[in-house]
Amino acid sequence: MHIVVCLKKVLDPEITPRYFKIDPETNRPVNEDSDMVLDSFAENALELAIQLRDKTPGATVTALCLGDESSEDVLRRALAFTADSAVRVWDEEWEDLDGQAVGHILAQTIKTIGGAQIVLTGYQASDIEEGLVGPVLAEELSIPCVTLVSDLEVDGDSVKATREAEGGYSVVRVPIPAVFTVISSETNVPRLPKIKDIRLARSKSIKKLETEEMNLDTERCQPGVKLERAYILNKDIKCEILPGKDGAELADGLAGKLLALKIL
Repeated sequence: MHIVVCLKKVLDPEITPRYFKIDPETNRPVNEDSDMVLDSFAENALELAIQLRDKTPGATVTALCLGDESSEDVLRRALAFTADSAVRVWDEEWEDLDGQAVGHILAQTIKTIGGAQIVLTGYQASDIEEGLVGPVLAEELSIPCVTLVSDLEVDGDSVKATREAEGGYSVVRVPIPAVFTVISSETNVPRLPKIKDIRLARSKSIKKLETEEMNLDTERCQPGVKLERAYILNKDIKCEILPGKDGAELADGLAGKLLALKIL
């Protein structure tokens, strides 16, 4: 069984808000001095892929990333998680892709490397939050897609997927091959890679696919949706310091303010 997990490098969501800036020309976050990390939902998907491989005899995991050379950091992390192989695909013309274009390129990449029985992606990326790539991938590959998945279990020629549902969880069975978009849960908390695996990951090769090797549709590699403007809302925040000598006096003053504002 071949499991492919799609990864993405994003601006650290934990960045201090005052350091977060958007380039008015590109409408993209400025990341020159900011940390870039593996997207959190993608990391949950990676953990789930490794768990599934370890429970399925003969299974292998390929980590796949659409990104420039700097994105090899997240692929090294996947190799430190003990992914069996890593693949990167990129073209300089792909700076402003949308979810539809990304889904097309990743699908063609998966076909080029021999296909997969299970494809995992994060539920949505923390930078754009479209949640399109997984469903688009499934459409491109002509296979089923299950979203909001927290756990998977291989059962013969099908997979039982535990997914988030209104008021709780549901379990569905889907034939493979299939695409699954993964959320964060208690069962897929990312592991801490071992020092040995981190060191080994540094020397492992990452396969770089050239666009000429894939059957890409040039038009579909262009964004169908253009981002016209992205900006940060300016909020005026007023802060009032309450006078008081001790906790009781401060609490009384705070309660009076909250009552006046009809919060209490």
